[in-house]
Amino acid sequence: MMYEPSRAHRWAASEKVDLSKKRVVVTGGAGFLGFALLARLERIGCAGMVIPRSAHCDLIDRLAVRDLLREARPDIVFHLAARVGGIGANQKNPGKYFYENLQMGVNLVEEARAHSIEKLILVGTICSYPKFTSVPFREENLWDGYPEETNAPYGIAKKALAVMAEAYRAQYGLNTICLLPVNLYGPRDNFDLETSHVIPAMIRKCVEAQGKNSHEIVLWGDGTPTREFLYVDDCARGLVLAAERYDSSDPVNLGAGLEISMRDLAHMIARLTGFGGQIRWDVGRPNGQPRRSLDTRRAEDRFGFKAETGFEDGLKQTIAWFRSQQTG
Repeated sequence: MMYEPSRAHRWAASEKVDLSKKRVVVTGGAGFLGFALLARLERIGCAGMVIPRSAHCDLIDRLAVRDLLREARPDIVFHLAARVGGIGANQKNPGKYFYENLQMGVNLVEEARAHSIEKLILVGTICSYPKFTSVPFREENLWDGYPEETNAPYGIAKKALAVMAEAYRAQYGLNTICLLPVNLYGPRDNFDLETSHVIPAMIRKCVEAQGKNSHEIVLWGDGTPTREFLYVDDCARGLVLAAERYDSSDPVNLGAGLEISMRDLAHMIARLTGFGGQIRWDVGRPNGQPRRSLDTRRAEDRFGFKAETGFEDGLKQTIAWFRSQQTG
């Protein structure tokens, strides 16, 4: 039987969780989104934070997760840790990304139940959506088809955790929420061309081409796919709002409501970096999903989230940060 999420009521201010009084674990806290989330939690006075590092706590090992929760005794757990990359990395690691992402999530949900965790926030992915989804993507579309092939194993692993969250809420009363951020970008992103996503890859190629006096950069695909992007600090704010105000297993999109083609994005980044050379598209490389753009009304309705950072402003800050790392 196909999974159908339940309906939930609009949040009420009286139901707000005071995170400053909670002990919090953030998996993936040393990562890109994790850094932004920890900074926001600190700003609201959340002092009791534990950030497990993979060298000491392998989330793929259920006993390690058990020990983590037993020792940290958290009230709230944010699960950000993931094995993920761009199209190339996804193509090289389909089995690894399926197994590790599924196993980490399964371990955390089960041990959260066993340790009576007050709230578990699962950060999923819009890679879970079907390859051909009506734009804008609505949460109800998640089960309308198979994801785009290059990232399907990762997306399905994350989607399976939404089913688990619904099942554990129904049987055990575990308060688990599932959030689906669109493609993130911002300072401290991953700029490794082997594993990075599109914005940092484009920025790095443009900046390095300038440094080498090169008059051409090569980008994957044909430039026609579209994407939506969310500034990392906005996403962190959305996670906090959801942790404070949302209580339902209905998955929720987090996005900015702006759709842009890869071709237009490349020209925008070239302009903002000052790269004036030729942009050549390698059509032998995959495009990925044809279109991505989210319906973000549920996030605003359920817990009051709306993106605040303008796209061009966010890109300027990201470029400035990357340049500072090159010269630092």
